[in-house]
Amino acid sequence: MSDNQAGAGTAGETAGKGRAVGSQTLARGLLALELVAGQPQGLAVQDVAQRLGVHRTIAYRILVTLAEHHLVVRTSDGRYRAGSGTVTLARGYAAGVREAALPLLRRSADELGATVALIAAEGDEAVAVAVVEPWSVDYHLSYRVGSRHPVGVGAAGLALAALRPPAPDEAPEVALARADGYAQTFGQIEPGAYGVAVPLRMADPALHMCVNLITSREDVARGSVAAMKAVAEEISALG
Repeated sequence: MSDNQAGAGTAGETAGKGRAVGSQTLARGLLALELVAGQPQGLAVQDVAQRLGVHRTIAYRILVTLAEHHLVVRTSDGRYRAGSGTVTLARGYAAGVREAALPLLRRSADELGATVALIAAEGDEAVAVAVVEPWSVDYHLSYRVGSRHPVGVGAAGLALAALRPPAPDEAPEVALARADGYAQTFGQIEPGAYGVAVPLRMADPALHMCVNLITSREDVARGSVAAMKAVAEEISALG
C-alpha cells in the first residue's frame, strides 16, 4: 500500500468515526429532550445522566445545548423542564392542525366528560399528539402526549388503519371501522378502558390522524359516537 493510500484510509476512518460520534451525540440530545419533555415536574442533571447512561458532565453539556435553543429551561429548583422552543416545534407539526384542534378537543372533553385526544400515524405506530382532559368531572382516564401503540390495535389504531387502502389480510375490525366511520374497543390498550375513535379526512391524504376518546364508562363510550363524528368533521375541515 502506498503512503497516499494509507493516508486516504486513515482519513476515511477518521471521517467515519466523526460521523458516528456526531450521530451518537444527536441521538443522546434527542433522547434527553424526550425525557425532559415527558416529565412535567422536570428532571435534574443526574436524572438525565442516569437514564442516558452517561457521565453527569456529558448530560450537563447536552442540556446546556438544548437550553441554548430554548428546547429546555433550567428552573429555580435546578431541574430542567420543556422550554418554549418545543411549542414552536409542535406548531409546525401537521401544518398547525394540532393547535387549531385544541379548542375543539377541549369542548368535546368537557361536554363528554372524558379525555379526548388527537392521534397521528407515524409508520406503524399511533402517536398521541394532543391530549385534553375534562374539567367537568373529577375522575377520568388519561395518558400523556407522545404515548404510542401499534396501528391496528385499540380504537385509535383501528381508525388509523381504516384510512389505509383495503388489504386482503386486514383484520375484520378495520373493515368495520372503515364502513362505520368509527371504531370502538374495550380493554385493548388499557384494561377496563373503552375507546372510541373517528378517522379524520384531511386535505392531505398522506396525513393520517384521528380523534380518540377514552373512558371507564360504557355508557359514555356508547353515547359519544355522534359527538365524536361531529368534532372529527370540524377538525378535518381545518386541514
